[in-house]
Formats: sequence, C-alpha cells, structure tokens
Amino acid sequence: MAEDLIYDAHMHVDDVPALGWNMTGRQCIEAMDRAGIQKAIVMTIVDLPEIDPNALDHIADACAEFPGRLLAFARIHPFYVTEAVAMLDRAFAKYSCFKGLKLHPVTTISHPGSKETLQLIRRAAEHNAPTLFHCGDEPLTTPLEIATAASACPEATIILGHMGGYYHVDEAIRVAEKYPNIVLETSAMPYPAKITEAVARIGADRVIYASDGPVASPIIEVEKIRLARLDPQSERRVLGLNIQRIIEAVA
Repeated sequence: MAEDLIYDAHMHVDDVPALGWNMTGRQCIEAMDRAGIQKAIVMTIVDLPEIDPNALDHIADACAEFPGRLLAFARIHPFYVTEAVAMLDRAFAKYSCFKGLKLHPVTTISHPGSKETLQLIRRAAEHNAPTLFHCGDEPLTTPLEIATAASACPEATIILGHMGGYYHVDEAIRVAEKYPNIVLETSAMPYPAKITEAVARIGADRVIYASDGPVASPIIEVEKIRLARLDPQSERRVLGLNIQRIIEAVA
C-alpha cells in the first residue's frame, strides 16, 4: 500500500436531467488526476429506487470502466425497508465494487434513528461495510441526530459526511469523542483548523478525506487537508490509508 495514497471517500456519478446533473465516471477520473488522487468512492445523488431503478448497474459500469480507481457506495431510501435491504444485498452480492451504504436524510426524510434506517445500517454492518451519512446543518442530518444511529448500532462504522457542515462541526467532534464507531469525513466543511482539532481529539485513524466531487473541487479539498498542518503520518492516514482500511474489511 503506497504511503502517499490519496483516496477520495465521497464523489458522485449520476445523470438526472430534471435536476441539471450529469456526472460521469470519466469526469471523476479527470478531477482526480488534476488533484493527484489515485482512488475514489462514487455514489449517486438520488436514492434508490427513485428516478433510476437501474442505478446500481450504472454505478457498477462506471467502476468497471476504471478498474482499480473507482469503488462505490449504494445510496438507498430506507422507507420500504424490505426492498431497501434486498437492494443493498444485491449490490454486495452482484458487484464487487460496492463497499458501503450512503444515506441522505434530507432527500429521504428519514430520521437516522428510525427502525427502517437502523435495519439497513445493521445489514451493511453484517457485510463489515460502513454507512456514510450526509451530516450537515439541515434537519435530520445534524451530528446529534446521526449519533442516535451510532449509539443503536455500535457494531456499525458510521461516517459523518461533511463532519457537520458549516455550523455543527464542533458537535460532530463531540459525538465522535463519545461514540468510537463514528468517523469524520472532511468534504465541504470549510475549516482546516477543525480537521487539526478533530485529529487531536479523536485520533488520526477516525478522520477521512473526501471532496464531494466532481462538481466540488478535489484540489481545494486536498489543500484543506494540507492546511490542517498534520504530522506526516497523520496526514497520510487522513488522505487515504483510513478509508482504505475501512473498505478492505467489507465482505
């Protein structure tokens, strides 16, 4: 495993004309190359099974086009939980590229601690797969709300995408101190000093780099990690080694 690995834990591939979004695997690769990123995890911007019931296949095709560079998380709506669990199982069973679950409580209007959401998280954990939440300033997405899932599912790795956004970063660090199964992900959170603080308070092993690209700039997001002024080994862990370790455990 290269020590200088940069592994983006949060990028997007999707085609939703109604929302004006068209993000391809090639666009991800081009953005990664400009930023010196070797590998990335991609996911859709809408929730299965809405809009595109074939989204798993399309994500898998994007990963297959760039083997060794793209892996995937399955973004799934938990409300119809039996169908949701079946889709997650299908992702892991049919495609080796799927390594985790993505949940976005804003678009699903599903509380992180709801019984349906917890059932889906637990199924991901049975595969040793992490669950990445959108974690920001909107209702249902704050760190304290997502902490209910971390508390209910101590066996699951819960990643707080955006580590609380603009106004809930301190809260994200506090809940990560309380729950050792919480990992903080740095994309679209604008304060390099908070990355420094998070590493000091919870350790370098539970902070991971991400960009939310390709629309967001991976170059800016990598520079944000550099500006945190971490020691070299901590920086290597945050930029790539941590997410590599997490997904290597997925069965």
